[in-house]
Amino acid sequence: MYDKENISLHTLSNGLRMVHVHRNSPVAWCGLAVNAGSRDEREGQYGLAHFVEHTLFKGTKRRSATRINNRMEQVGGELNAYTTKESTMLYCIFPVEHLERAVELIADLVANSMFPEHELEHELDVVLEEVAGYRDTPSEAVYDDFEDMLLAGSQLGHNILGEEKDLRALTSTDCHDYLRHLYVPADMVFFSLGSTPANKVFRLAEKYFTMLCHARQGIERVAPATLTPQHRVVDLGLHQSHTIVGTRVPGMYDDKRFAFALLNNILGGPGMNSLLNVSLREKRGLVYAVESSLVTFTDCGMIQIYLGCEHEKLKKALKLIGNTIDSLAQAPIGERKLDAYKRQYCGQLLVASDNAEFTAMGAGRGMLYYNAVSTLQDNIDCILSVTPAQLQQAAQQLTLDKCSILTFK
Repeated sequence: MYDKENISLHTLSNGLRMVHVHRNSPVAWCGLAVNAGSRDEREGQYGLAHFVEHTLFKGTKRRSATRINNRMEQVGGELNAYTTKESTMLYCIFPVEHLERAVELIADLVANSMFPEHELEHELDVVLEEVAGYRDTPSEAVYDDFEDMLLAGSQLGHNILGEEKDLRALTSTDCHDYLRHLYVPADMVFFSLGSTPANKVFRLAEKYFTMLCHARQGIERVAPATLTPQHRVVDLGLHQSHTIVGTRVPGMYDDKRFAFALLNNILGGPGMNSLLNVSLREKRGLVYAVESSLVTFTDCGMIQIYLGCEHEKLKKALKLIGNTIDSLAQAPIGERKLDAYKRQYCGQLLVASDNAEFTAMGAGRGMLYYNAVSTLQDNIDCILSVTPAQLQQAAQQLTLDKCSILTFK
């Protein structure tokens, strides 16, 4: 990841925060982390955040879509973006000597995108194909529908991709308004990673981003209400069952999130020795896949356990999941076993930290949400501080009687 001495911070007069991570490499990263996502859409415009992310690349006052696509590709780099429920990431990877090219291009996209109607029509077809493709993959679609069920009635309770009827109604004006109201300096972070000195990076950012000077006019975010657990089965005529078991947990500003992160890793993290993988797959062959994931938003979070199995094995698999969680909820785990789980998780964090993309975007997200960048050691220290009692309390919030369950079959 990074050490504190490798991190440099700066803020422009217009409020745009900047973070540079020094890393000796011929390859560099830079981009914008934007505090705007699908929860900031208005009803009737669901899918707009993701659609804007796509159509930012379709022409500016200075460049056509073709010129935008070629700008980084011509030097061997890449330009990309993605949208979540609370943020959008716009970024480049490139040979380090082309930093200015990347900074100028990103600034041009957020300041001067034109959203030409003829390009929007073409891109709409691409987005609708993405919507159709996601619906054709039940192991992915079940996640989104589960989130919609758990967060129903809130700004977070709709799919990022949107619905066809809303997407077809979006116009160039809608895209312009969204960009102008939400892509504002105070709610964006410019991040970079590479061997370029920080002062040069910040001078380039000042050169190209100081033209942005407008204030946020977005929708006020309201925390979702906590709902009664639901059990729902959707019959799609599938050969296998795809099931999510999960519940609400604290959000990204709650100190208890570290206990839930460790619990999530113990239950169904990436290790083949996770409790649920061993119990359901390795020992009994009940499932072909089982995994757990932790999602945190600014005002709430959720743990989701996914399992894919034959229909007739689902009931037994769910019982075993319940038993596994109960074993952690009913008594504190032993210190020696807990230490082993912590060592494994911290090792996984160390391995992940060697990924430049993970590091660059992590710095951007850290500044965006915490106005600080946590080092690898900071995160390890937080995991090591989790006590047996804290882990037990986290497991008590995940027992099956508190969980919602959604099955596609």
